[in-house]
Parts: sequence; C-alpha cells; structure tokens
Amino acid sequence: MFSTIARATSGVLGRATTLRSLPALGRLGGVRFSHGHEETDEEFDARMTAFFQRKDIDGWDIRRGLQELFSIDGVPEPVTISAAMHAMRRVNDHALAVRFMESLKYKCRGMPDIYPYLIQEVRPTLTELGISTPEELGYDKPELALKNPDDIHG
Repeated sequence: MFSTIARATSGVLGRATTLRSLPALGRLGGVRFSHGHEETDEEFDARMTAFFQRKDIDGWDIRRGLQELFSIDGVPEPVTISAAMHAMRRVNDHALAVRFMESLKYKCRGMPDIYPYLIQEVRPTLTELGISTPEELGYDKPELALKNPDDIHG
C-alpha cells in the first residue's frame, strides 16, 4: 500500500520541481580567493607583541592571542613570549603562564636546540615575574611512573 502511494506521488512531485521552474541565476561574478595582504613574519611578531602589551587585556583576550600564536606553523619569537608573560602576570594567571611554557616545549619537540634557546632568552622575564619553568616544577618527569609498568608491587 505504501509503495503504491509513494510511486503515485513521486511522479507528481517530480514534475512540479523541474529545472525550468527554478529561477535563472544569471551570470555569477568572479570569485576572489585571496584574503588580502599576506602578513610577513616580522609584521606578525610586531602585531602579536603589541596585542599582548595592551593595558586593557583580560584573560579571555590572552587565551585568544595564545590560540592565534600557536595556530601558526612556527615558534614565537622571545620578544613575543616575554610580552605574553607580562600580560599573564598583569591578569595574575600563573597557571596559564606555566601551561604556556609547556606548550612552547611541545611546539619545539622536533627541534631540540630551540627550547633551550627560548628559555635562555626568556629567563630574565621569568625571573622578574616569578614564573617557574615546567622543568623547575618537575612537570618534565612523570610523577607515578614505574621502571617496569608490569611491576605494580615495587
């Protein structure tokens, strides 16, 4: 019964919505796929540093800036890292600063020389603001790791 009704109505609906009944779209204009000016690395670093140096920045803006900073394919410059650290200190978010340092270490995981260089360059800022690195806090070593994971008794 249902199949009979479906066959009977499909012909009516099919004829009602033919292409001739649809309005003509006319000629479409050209589509431009570029999004404007390509930003250089120096311009990006200057923009992000100025963003983090704003006096009216809040925690949400800092997180938004960090998301943009980590969405690029590269490691941020030490000047930008220092500006971000100062911004996190202004809003009193020590936990975010430590997580930021962990994220930097993760971003440098394939290049072992870059993370020590970043720590060396940012060390005065970290000392000034009283922010510890993940290594100083012991976050680089697993807390409850066993030498033999099958040996749960000792």
